Amino acid sequence: MFLVASLSILSLAFSITGSPLGVRNSSITLPLTRRLNFYNDTMNKARVAVLGGYNTHGKRADSIPMTARDLAYTVKVGVGSPPTTYNLVVSLGSSITWVGGSTTYVKTDTSVFTGFPVKESYGPEGEVFFEAIIYRDTVTLGGGLTVTNFQLGVASTAEGFVRSEDGVLGLGPEDLSRNTMPLAMHDTIPTITDRLFEQGKINRRVVGIFLRPTFDLDDRFGELTFGEPDNSKYMGTMVYTPITDIAPSSRAWGIKQRITYGQEEILGTTDGVIDISNNLIFIATDAYERYEAATGGILDPRTGLLRITRAQYTALQPLEFHIGGRIFSLTRNAQIWPRSLNPTFFPDVEFENIYLVVADIGRPSGSGLDFRIGYPFMQRFYTVFDSSEETRRVGFAPTQFTDAMHY
Repeated sequence: MFLVASLSILSLAFSITGSPLGVRNSSITLPLTRRLNFYNDTMNKARVAVLGGYNTHGKRADSIPMTARDLAYTVKVGVGSPPTTYNLVVSLGSSITWVGGSTTYVKTDTSVFTGFPVKESYGPEGEVFFEAIIYRDTVTLGGGLTVTNFQLGVASTAEGFVRSEDGVLGLGPEDLSRNTMPLAMHDTIPTITDRLFEQGKINRRVVGIFLRPTFDLDDRFGELTFGEPDNSKYMGTMVYTPITDIAPSSRAWGIKQRITYGQEEILGTTDGVIDISNNLIFIATDAYERYEAATGGILDPRTGLLRITRAQYTALQPLEFHIGGRIFSLTRNAQIWPRSLNPTFFPDVEFENIYLVVADIGRPSGSGLDFRIGYPFMQRFYTVFDSSEETRRVGFAPTQFTDAMHY
């Protein structure tokens, strides 16, 4: 049972219950509760596919709750008036929002049929995909924050998703939607962030993501904020770096960085992407082999992960990401899979087994996509995605959980 290919036992998803806990600095926070869902192995394989396989208004910044399962984060979104609630996977590798994968799309007085088909695949062989018709409708993100006349897909076909997933909330750059509409291949579909900005609901085309490490199955997991970074969720100064111009990383939230382990450089300055859909940190094969040798990890065929001993864990050095002139360091504890989750995800291994969250991307460096930094990193650093035309950048800052210990 390979983590990088299956993690197919259980997944974590959550539902919103009750009223907002409150509004602080015009941000909205909603309570999260947990439910468990069986996961689809095909979708897991697609989530680790490389990107090349992916076919100022003075307003408030609004936050909506976001929840984690094994390979994705999900968020509740209302569509229509009155709204029907859909559980959508948060994606940084797609810019299209669509519904109807599990919960049927409910037409209301705000629904406008356009007749334009759209389709997109997420796997390297197109095994996970949706086909839909574009509608215009009202979207509610929580706390009464609405977007009108928003273009979203209503699925006629959706393959590879679990029953609890109703679609995708696409937060990638708008250009990712190019070539997805057969009748208008050169056109793009504005993102939810674009529409919020254009309708004067947020100050900037900015999405901030706050995650916390997965300590156990009952954790609250994160928050998604539109308009401005939530400065209550991070410490110090936000460090920004521009979107790279090297393809294919330039198509998504791609940046430049180099990676060191202890005193050794394992990956020189190169290009890759930040991707919330990945539950691991994928690096180019040559970098992975250096990390493997330096840590002494041995590939465990039952999980597909590098396993280390207690003594090797104690000897782990900081894994450092050099971004925008700043070093973002993962402690030894941040480099390992939470052992408290072993019984849930790896029932065939010992509870005390220690596994590293660094994995092989499957190709040597120099491809233009030499890393995919998943949520083990994002759980330690607040991340900002700024799609403003004059900036187009990604920001990082430490949080109270940067050096936190999980078991």
